[in-house]
Amino acid sequence: MQKVDKFTIDEIEWAAWLTPVAAATATPEQLAVLDESPAQARSSPYFLTLVHDVDALRQRSRLFNIVMYAPRGLPRADRELATLVESYVNGCIYCASVHGRRFSELTKEPEVIHRIYEEGIGTELAPRRRAIVDFAAKLTTTPPTAGKDDIAALRAAGLGELEILDLIQSVAMFANANRLMQTLGEPVR
Repeated sequence: MQKVDKFTIDEIEWAAWLTPVAAATATPEQLAVLDESPAQARSSPYFLTLVHDVDALRQRSRLFNIVMYAPRGLPRADRELATLVESYVNGCIYCASVHGRRFSELTKEPEVIHRIYEEGIGTELAPRRRAIVDFAAKLTTTPPTAGKDDIAALRAAGLGELEILDLIQSVAMFANANRLMQTLGEPVR
């Protein structure tokens, strides 16, 4: 396998630097927590690496499901855009690939992600998306500087209180996920 070093919305893989748990020899508790995780967890090198710590993976999977699949608040496409920006800014090629692809599938607008990859996060966007991208980037690069003026800008772009909270939670959760993924392995083809 060859390391991927460019952002893409194409499907790529991830290779662990630690030895993943083999699904065939996993304990019943490890299998149970993998089943609480995304559908592909039993075959994913990432989840099979994280399952070395069953309790941590259980909490991570529950948090992910609550934050990314909540039925109210920020629309799913906006969550994907925010996590794409967070991943792009952090240099997490694998996560950016996943969230860029999901955003593209949900909106049928892959050109938005292609422009971000080609022109950067300053690319021209509709006002609501611009506000989401700017906030996600600021929260990623300089969290202590994100404040009431940034919240006011989100409100001015039409985001409600629950949407803003969902945005913050999505970006914060993926800051952690990016660091795990980038420290435990690398994107490959």
